[in-house]
Amino acid sequence: MYISNLKLWNFRKYGSLNFDIESPDLIVPFNRNMNILIGENDSGKSAIIDAIKLVLKTHAYEWIKVEESDFFSDGNKVSEKLRIEIEFSGITNQEAAHFTEWCGLKDEEIIDQGEKKILPRPKLILIYQVQFKDGKVIPTDVRAGMDGHGNTLTAEAREYLKCTYLKALRDADSELTAKKNSRLSQILKEHKEFKTRQANGFHEFEELFDKTNSTIREKFKQEESGYNINIKKVVDDFVSSFIGNDFQSSFDLGSTKITNILEKISLGIVDSNNLGLGTMNRLFMAAELLHLKKTDWNGLKLCMIEELEAHLHPQAQLKIINRLKEDKDLQYILTTHSPNITSQADLKDIIVCKNNKVYPLGNDYTKLDDDNYKYLRRFLDVTKSNMFFSKGNIIVEGWSEEILLPVLAKKLEIDLTKNEISIINVASTAYLHFAKVFLRNDQDKMSVPIAIVTDLDNRPDENGIFTPLENEADKVKKKQQNLEALKTELIHTDITLLIAKEWTLEWCLYKSCLVSIFKDALAKVHSGTDEFKKDENGNYKDTFQEKFIKKLSKKEGTSPIDKVAVANEFADLLEKDVTITKEQLENDDYLSYLINSIKHVC
Repeated sequence: MYISNLKLWNFRKYGSLNFDIESPDLIVPFNRNMNILIGENDSGKSAIIDAIKLVLKTHAYEWIKVEESDFFSDGNKVSEKLRIEIEFSGITNQEAAHFTEWCGLKDEEIIDQGEKKILPRPKLILIYQVQFKDGKVIPTDVRAGMDGHGNTLTAEAREYLKCTYLKALRDADSELTAKKNSRLSQILKEHKEFKTRQANGFHEFEELFDKTNSTIREKFKQEESGYNINIKKVVDDFVSSFIGNDFQSSFDLGSTKITNILEKISLGIVDSNNLGLGTMNRLFMAAELLHLKKTDWNGLKLCMIEELEAHLHPQAQLKIINRLKEDKDLQYILTTHSPNITSQADLKDIIVCKNNKVYPLGNDYTKLDDDNYKYLRRFLDVTKSNMFFSKGNIIVEGWSEEILLPVLAKKLEIDLTKNEISIINVASTAYLHFAKVFLRNDQDKMSVPIAIVTDLDNRPDENGIFTPLENEADKVKKKQQNLEALKTELIHTDITLLIAKEWTLEWCLYKSCLVSIFKDALAKVHSGTDEFKKDENGNYKDTFQEKFIKKLSKKEGTSPIDKVAVANEFADLLEKDVTITKEQLENDDYLSYLINSIKHVC
């Protein structure tokens, strides 16, 4: 069984004060296995995790209850009622046996002998509705049923619905150290290996511990031993005075009950001491996941981890997320701020939290098709995963645009970093694969402005005249038509397509008000080219443009322009320049597509 759906009414930031049972303030669909909640701080990720915890409770002995702060408030008024509903799917017959009086039936898609079928299957819906009245939270029970009201769940039934939870700031060192009520002792105590008793009614650890205890007591009792003479007899002298002559001290390891024994166990790594936070954190996660690997467990197998990346270096993050993805019989709900983790995730497992809503990236919710998912699975790396965490994205086709745009933005008195804008270099014309991540089937906007910057690729002749060659005319015309069609398709979205006025970025820079700076950058990078050298009067030769076009066109017998090196040099020169004004840049037709991309996302 797994959580397939979460509904919230007036819970924390997800609310409206009005309570309409037919209109939840938030609906979160979950996958059977992996679910990764991402979003900026205060986007509601923790609220989703906490809502589930409040209803299910956790295997850890922690106090979880509804507080006044859990009720939605508009700043002036606090809602009088909050409600949480959790729906479970994929319930096996063995699992359903624990919830017979609360389960209903609902059509569900299942795989039967390799074939998809729609069959009625057990369905369980938990309901937790709490009131806030006269300044107090009114206690209530978790109910379950298909009628929207349900009946109270018994304590026994609730035991089968507990989840494993790892909080964001994990004190792994403390949790794994031997002490009273240690987290490790709680985990081990729940395992069948420590519930199994021998024929004599004792656990084998209790017998081993009792023998050791007896040996230690005897050491202190031996008349000639230093333990007796120097320690026990000295203590007994005080005991007889403080308590009574008939009382004696007893030195041992304490109770030999299994619970007390487990509290004396710690967990570490063989031959390793003074483990760092990262290693201890991974060890703690491994111990917690022991709950979900019990072979005799017919309850919920859910693990929720907040900020999986806490205390972990990037390579460790990748190892962990890839290992968790292998567990097809477990459900994970994770929160993260790490592009490393999202880069390894299946795009369909990601749920973006934004605008007091959630935006799942699965097939049913986005405009992405199978080819898009297949492409992004290979090319959505760590740097491109930044697009999930930014407030706007400029998608470019190459390194030159990525290098130039931040410098150009500063000339417009805009800082892309301060505005939390990412430049996503897709290193190809495959920008639509990435842009479609933000297009929703329900036409809802994610409010993440996207600017796609692309070239037109309409090469001029050697004189700079744009009369496409006969063998290229159809290709250029088709690209123009496709781009115009795409622009039309994106009109009512947050995505805009910005196309170079002519040919490529380099040509547009050459034709713009930045031509002098561009020529200097080109001449410096390609200093061995005679046509790019200045004459005795400090002017570039008349053949500069002709040579530039040939190199940019990659004409046979001509070495191509090193575009990245030129862009890097050009950016340095532009940063230092004090002659070009903001107004010149904004009014230049050849730069408008770059300028508008910056303004769109900011």
